[in-house]
Amino acid sequence: MNLNRVTAKEALQFVSSGNRVFIHSAAAAPQALISALVERAPELRNIEIVQLHTEGPAPYTEPQFKDSFRVNAQFVGGNIRSAIQEGRGDYVPVFLSEVPALFRKGILKPDVALITVSPPDKHGFCSLGVSVDVSLAAIESATYVIAQVNKFMPRTHGNGLIHFSRINAMVFEDNPLPESGQKTLTETEIKIGNNCAALIEDRSTLQMGIGAIPDAVLAALINHKDLGIHTEMFGDGLIPLIEKGVVTNAFKKLQKGRVVAGFAMGNRKLYDFIDDNPFFEMKDVAYVNDSAVIRQQPKMVAINSAIEVDLTGQVCSDSIGTLQYSGVGGQMDFIRGASLSEGGKPIIALPSVTGKGISRIVPMLKEGAGVVTTRAHVHYLATEYGVADLYGKNLRQRAKLLIEIAHPDHRENLEKAAFERFGTL
Repeated sequence: MNLNRVTAKEALQFVSSGNRVFIHSAAAAPQALISALVERAPELRNIEIVQLHTEGPAPYTEPQFKDSFRVNAQFVGGNIRSAIQEGRGDYVPVFLSEVPALFRKGILKPDVALITVSPPDKHGFCSLGVSVDVSLAAIESATYVIAQVNKFMPRTHGNGLIHFSRINAMVFEDNPLPESGQKTLTETEIKIGNNCAALIEDRSTLQMGIGAIPDAVLAALINHKDLGIHTEMFGDGLIPLIEKGVVTNAFKKLQKGRVVAGFAMGNRKLYDFIDDNPFFEMKDVAYVNDSAVIRQQPKMVAINSAIEVDLTGQVCSDSIGTLQYSGVGGQMDFIRGASLSEGGKPIIALPSVTGKGISRIVPMLKEGAGVVTTRAHVHYLATEYGVADLYGKNLRQRAKLLIEIAHPDHRENLEKAAFERFGTL
């Protein structure tokens, strides 16, 4: 096979000033290619970098490279957050399900895609491994594709197989994938997990993200039976439920017997577990996050988090006032899909206060805050103090229910705000 094998420096010579460059998502960000791109900063100008969240460093966002690179992100992770908040980058508010269409319709068509793949098999197929998500659409749309071929990238089943002939340049360099290990759960997180788990019936299909609250929910499901997974992403917390036979996917309507996801992020055990494992199918989020697909799964449960929620049920999960913190992501895709599922339950789960003791349930969202899930879409909201079912409730009833699951230290002030607005609870 003629693998178009070159060095990273040689491969990145194709990038020209004014190009739009896509970077592979999450744990698949190709660090060798990113480094080679940044080395060319003195001779490049006005490179637009499009991406979702990526793990690892993002040196192209550093202040000294502002004339060379500007990120235009569809989700804001920690490694690019300061650049966007300081005006050296931009954010596109968009449902995750629609990001592939931005590439395929030519709205954000990449000139170059920088990706990570597994080594080619005997038939010449490489795997996108842990990240198919929007990356498949970017590759299909890009004029030029540069791949870091990395033996640490697992081969996964699903939509992520790319024949080497579609790759214009292949750079063979092995880097262990970034890992995000599980942390010890706090008492608050355990209580939230238990409150969410109490809403989940046997034979439900789940969507949840990565982090302490999703891990707390998964830990609380150990005695459930025949759960399924259809989710934009998953992490380490899923593996024990599979090993113990809790997750079987036996009662899903679509992809029965399979975990379906757009990307995965966790530790090495997770990456090894999904390697060549037909129990998992990694797919394009244009499919995974399509609410018309999601709603077909019976008892679909979507669990997502938030930064703050107002007394009417408006959910802000992407900004702190005007400061862009994360992104719309797939929250609305799954909240809507779960709400339309037969027996489905969309859940917003969050601690009642921040680490500084500030209430996350507020009279009004901060000025400039983004509403990701509207009050017309929200159903269940869970904190460590219980669950509020807001579906079908009027604004006054919602305020009363939300105050009941707010932190006790803040309930009096919330009651005063609600009285001023609604007159009586």
